[in-house]
Amino acid sequence: MEQTYLAIVNPAAGGGRSRKLLSPALERLQAGGIKVEVMESQAAGDATEIARKAYVQGTRKFIAVGGDGTSYEIVNGLYPQALEGERPTLGFLPLGTGNSFLRDFSDRGVEYAIESLLAHRSRACDVLRLRHRTGVIHYINLLSMGFTADVATLRARRFSGWGELGYVTSIVLTLARFNRRPFPIRTEASENFDRRSCLFLSFNNSKFTGGTMMIAPHAQVDDGLVEYVRWGPIGRLGLIRNLPGLYDGTHIEHSLAERKAARHIEFNLDGPADVMVDGEVLTLHCEELDVLPGALNVVA
Repeated sequence: MEQTYLAIVNPAAGGGRSRKLLSPALERLQAGGIKVEVMESQAAGDATEIARKAYVQGTRKFIAVGGDGTSYEIVNGLYPQALEGERPTLGFLPLGTGNSFLRDFSDRGVEYAIESLLAHRSRACDVLRLRHRTGVIHYINLLSMGFTADVATLRARRFSGWGELGYVTSIVLTLARFNRRPFPIRTEASENFDRRSCLFLSFNNSKFTGGTMMIAPHAQVDDGLVEYVRWGPIGRLGLIRNLPGLYDGTHIEHSLAERKAARHIEFNLDGPADVMVDGEVLTLHCEELDVLPGALNVVA
């Protein structure tokens, strides 16, 4: 039976290679009996509007063509409206700069994504919902604040076209500034807010960020939980020594690191903070974070 997907393409993803590599991928999908309609985003936020309108008009199968940011926009076009209707399905053609989410399933990128689509392979995936002072956002990868968000913010503002080198450069410069501070939060199992100073906090649905950083090695996309990772006020030299651990997940074995699995997290921030959400940099006054268990089907 032929299946029809709406592919939402970010033509700027991967320095423009997203559009260049799309045609061969579409030919393989179509040869395998998958019909694909294509729409391109033209500016930030376009993918959200395209997904929102398509869902209202009856589309339930989508493909994100780009990086993590493209998937993030599509997810925010689908929710919260999809909570009242049929569960949507999201596939991927990871042709952008950062493609972290799919690494939970394979490191073969586009090839794996195409194989999954052709095999009609899908699984339930949780969607994380953040309520902030002026609205709500949804995501499927992770939200972080502190050092990791500082790195992402610097990269987005100054080194967006540098690829992996942009991450490394941003890490080095953020190390020079090294701003450790508290982000008061509490989980449903805690009576009091944790106001300890820290290097970073990360609230994860999946394991990876920045392409290959394994921030949350214990995260599962379908367990109905937020994987919360905290790294305390480690010193600059200590962080440099332990940077490789951010890529293989062993950083959580450090004496200043800790992890928890939670269903609900409450924030008590003094004001807005820079956060990194699924590859996107935002400034939000975070209030509450919870989980929508199995709200999305992902092709993976």
